[in-house]
Amino acid sequence: MIDEILKSDTDKIPKWLMRTVKQAGKGINRFKMIEEGDEVLLAISGGKDSLVLALSLSIRLKWLPVRYKLKALHINWREYPIPPPLLSQIKDFFNKLEIPFESLTADMLPLSIKNRFNCYLCARNRKRILFEYAEKHNITKIAAGHHMDDIAETTLINICLRGNFSTMMPVQDFFKGKLKLIRPLCLVREPQIKLTAERLELPVYNTICPYKETNLRLKMKPVLKQLYSLDKNVYQHVFDAPWKINSEYLPDKL
Repeated sequence: MIDEILKSDTDKIPKWLMRTVKQAGKGINRFKMIEEGDEVLLAISGGKDSLVLALSLSIRLKWLPVRYKLKALHINWREYPIPPPLLSQIKDFFNKLEIPFESLTADMLPLSIKNRFNCYLCARNRKRILFEYAEKHNITKIAAGHHMDDIAETTLINICLRGNFSTMMPVQDFFKGKLKLIRPLCLVREPQIKLTAERLELPVYNTICPYKETNLRLKMKPVLKQLYSLDKNVYQHVFDAPWKINSEYLPDKL
C-alpha cells in the first residue's frame, strides 16, 4: 500500500492519511520548524511515531513550494539490538520514501553513566548521539516523533510530580540556537498516528526497554484518559496552556 500511496497524486491519498500529514503541516507552519533549503535529521527509533513522522514529511514534499532534505538516523542499542529482519524492513521502508537511512550501533549504558540509569539519562544519551551526528554532518535541525499526547503527558508530569510548570517545546534551541530540536507531530494525536501505522502496516519495532514498567509517561496515560472522559479537548487544552498564561492569577515574583 505504501508503494501505491507514494506513486499517487495528492488528491488520491486516503483522507485519514492526509489528515495526519496536514496536521503535521500545521505544526510545522505554526512554529516555523522547516524552511527552504533545510536539511533535517530524523531521529528514528523504529516505533510508530518516528515512522509516521518520516512518511508525513516525505508526502508533504509532493506539493510544497518549500524544498528541504531529509536524512534518517536509527540508533541501535547494543544491549537490546533490533532483530536483523526487522531492521531490513525499516531500511526498505526508507528506500521507498527515498530518504537516506543509517543505523548506528551505540551503548545504551555508556561508562559515564555507571549504575545511575533511568529514562531521563537514556533520553539524554540518545540526544548526545544525535547531536554529535548532526554536528559531524553539518545538520542544524533534528526532528523527533513526539506527538500531542507526549507533550500533554510531559506537562502534567512536570506539574504534578516535579512541582514546576514546564513543557516539551515544539521547537527547542540548543547551543545558543546552533541546533534546533523540532517536533513536527506536535499537533497530531497519538490515536491518529496509531491508525496510520496500522492501516499502512508500517514495519513498527518497539525497542525493548528494561524500565518500561517504571516509565512516568506510561503512568500518566491513564490519568489523561480519565480527564478525556470529562472533556474531549483535554489534550489540546493542556498543549495550549503555556501559550495562554493568565498573568493576573500567577505570581509576579517568588
